Amino acid sequence: MIVKYTKPDNWIAYDFASIARELMEAKASVLSLSSIPYQRSWAQKLQEIQLKMEVAGTSRIEGAEFTEREFDDAISGESAEEAMTRSQRQARAAVNTYRWLSEMPIDRPISEDFVLDLHRRLVTGCDDDHCEPGRLRADEHNVTFGTPRHRGAQGGRECSSAFSELMNAANTAFKDHDILLQASAIHYHMGAMHPFGDGNGRTARALEAFVLQKAGLRNTLFIALSNYYYDEKEGYLTVLADAGQNGHDLTSFFKFTLTGIKKQCDRLLREINLEIRKALFRDMAYDLFNRMTSTRKRVIAKRQVALLNYTLDNGAVEVDQLFNSLRPLYINLGDPWSAYVRDVINLKDLGALRIQRRNKQDDVVVVVNLDWPQEMSGSEAHKKLHHLPRPKTYKFMQRQLGDEINGASQAS
Repeated sequence: MIVKYTKPDNWIAYDFASIARELMEAKASVLSLSSIPYQRSWAQKLQEIQLKMEVAGTSRIEGAEFTEREFDDAISGESAEEAMTRSQRQARAAVNTYRWLSEMPIDRPISEDFVLDLHRRLVTGCDDDHCEPGRLRADEHNVTFGTPRHRGAQGGRECSSAFSELMNAANTAFKDHDILLQASAIHYHMGAMHPFGDGNGRTARALEAFVLQKAGLRNTLFIALSNYYYDEKEGYLTVLADAGQNGHDLTSFFKFTLTGIKKQCDRLLREINLEIRKALFRDMAYDLFNRMTSTRKRVIAKRQVALLNYTLDNGAVEVDQLFNSLRPLYINLGDPWSAYVRDVINLKDLGALRIQRRNKQDDVVVVVNLDWPQEMSGSEAHKKLHHLPRPKTYKFMQRQLGDEINGASQAS
């Protein structure tokens, strides 16, 4: 049985009471993300990660297959077009399209020409051998999709009429509803209508991403909902199909997409909070060690700050690996390993580092204590720094590190 497309009487139909909680939670998460202070460098780094997630997600939903390296090669622009697979070419077209969207004026209306241009960018160079870029399906060109099978708007007049009415609704009826719902609604209807020969899902999700920028996220972070849709692919396809079988009632679809917006915003908020905690940690470390006055103490401070920075940037680091990475700072000392051990243990005694095992099989690792700035004031740390023990023999230091390792092992 094929579920035939019917043009909706109401382009944005849903039960508000049923989605009120999800809408409020999603809006609260968007507000939290868009109002938190952050450094531009953090946003740029996270933005690039989000962009890669979005492109990978929207491509894989359509069945694209590529390794992480193949994906990176595709979107970096370094590989020749003719040497790439279709999936890689789709990923490259998608990343270029999303970058184009990120530079689009935020007040740009959703028009027929805009969506046709969006589709043209997504399929040119990867799917134009079987799908005319930026052109709606013509007479007798029909498509089916999904499970159960749905048929998009009939090619030609029905498809053209439904597409025009949706574009009109996006600029009229949609405006009476929250922008998050507008983004989801245009996503759904583009998918249900399937106005193009191919690339309909990619176009729908890219259009949704553009509308979401109008929700206040443009100047902070890009929300990669396609990655959420890929992770929840079964649920995503189910709510799309359910809405198509229930007269385009978008209640279930809205609940699903709003949950995704909240999850993605909350995840990014945690990542920004992590960057803020790292910045506070670095500020305290520099403030503490820059107070050292003698030449000898300044050398020690340089090593310890480097040790803290390396561990901050790399997460939990195995003890020997950490020493090898920082070896140039210790190589000219009489006993490099002993000096390294002393620095690690002093920082541990200050509360800045922890020595632990991830589990019983893993090697012993060194990890920063990101709560250090909240647990100890700068003056307390400075006072404690001057009263740390000064072990003088390698054997004593080795034994102390061994005690720390054994303690970590027993704790786990």
